[in-house]
Amino acid sequence: MVGFFISKTPWTRFGRLMPWIIFSTPFAVISYFLIWFVPDISGGQVLWYLIFYCMFQTLVTCFHVPYSALTMFISREQSERDSATAYRMTVEVLGTVLGTAIQGQIVGKVDTPCIESSVLIGETNSSVAMEEVNMTHDTGSLTDTRNAYMIAAGVIGGLYILCAVILSVGVQEKREASELQSDEPVSFFQGLKLVMNHGAYIKLIAGFLFTSLAFMLLEGNFALFCTYTLGFRNEFQNILLAIMLSATLTIPLWQWFLTRFGKKTAVYVGISSAIPFLIMVVVLDSNLIVTYVVAIAAGISVAAAFLLPWSMLPDVIDDFKLQHPDSRGHEAIFFSFYVFFTKFTSGVSLGISTLSLDFAGYQTRGCSQPSEVNFTLKMLVSAVPVGLILLGLFLFKLYPIDEEKRKKNKKALQDLREESNSSSESDNTELASIV
Repeated sequence: MVGFFISKTPWTRFGRLMPWIIFSTPFAVISYFLIWFVPDISGGQVLWYLIFYCMFQTLVTCFHVPYSALTMFISREQSERDSATAYRMTVEVLGTVLGTAIQGQIVGKVDTPCIESSVLIGETNSSVAMEEVNMTHDTGSLTDTRNAYMIAAGVIGGLYILCAVILSVGVQEKREASELQSDEPVSFFQGLKLVMNHGAYIKLIAGFLFTSLAFMLLEGNFALFCTYTLGFRNEFQNILLAIMLSATLTIPLWQWFLTRFGKKTAVYVGISSAIPFLIMVVVLDSNLIVTYVVAIAAGISVAAAFLLPWSMLPDVIDDFKLQHPDSRGHEAIFFSFYVFFTKFTSGVSLGISTLSLDFAGYQTRGCSQPSEVNFTLKMLVSAVPVGLILLGLFLFKLYPIDEEKRKKNKKALQDLREESNSSSESDNTELASIV
């Protein structure tokens, strides 16, 4: 829906995309803060969190779709767009590191004790046991926990606003960079049909879907895996930071690698490099050093998984423009479906993790977990991601735009632009002579 509305948005003096970013930011920050606020109502808390969480996700989409599509509106040169994508993903991962550090350090200072398994033994209803434990939990500690979450939300909300201001002031859209001089664009639904029938885009999305799901499952369950299966309860924040810092530092390496050896080769090498380390972490005995090595190696692959699909998308759009030179203005559709599948894989990852752990008997805030939970966590951080990565790499194999075709498309698109510009200049000359 956001892609549709953006495609219908007229150009303003701020551009077509920037107004969406500017106007969605304050409301997104307010809704994010209210997610972490505990309302003093007894029966409507679930509805409160459902409303504001959905509102926040919607407003983030209003930010993320135009923000991602800006890559096509700042330059027509493939090398410049690849460089912009690399910088964007580096800072995006760095933002994840910052968010993890802020949330973890502020909230982590408040002591929330775990619950011994013996408390739950003999209770036929675990929710009753949890209620009894919560009633005995120190009221002051609960207040401190609430305040810590709100302070963290306020800090992150302030960073959100700061980054949006820097983006809106520092980046200028270039209308001519993304549009050839041609007839009026086709309707949105005609454009949607053209986009979804473009084979290169479908194959790229399919590969992106499975590799993203693999790394989201890994990231989403790694903290629980470190806490319960490996026994590193006090180290998991640092291990998560090691993953994200490794990803941040190695994105420039992958940017160099893809310019040197091509994007498809970088996909195979970068994403597959995580497989042996994911197997190692569950096969070997619990060892903190090995866990950090696996975390750093996983971060290197996370960097490739973050950067490369987004770097390949502009090449698909260029290929689409060559096949449909009279159809333009579809950049928002391409990017909106990419963002959609990012959110879709996030939801699927949460669903798989939650249902699997619940089925295995996971105990919230437990000091230890049943053996079935430990086995499930091993599957969620190793076997399942490895299978999804292999499936995703097979689909990337079918992706038709290799380095040779990318260069041919670049040359053909440049010729088409020059032909369009020369035609426009001749029309202007003829008009002037008539006048």
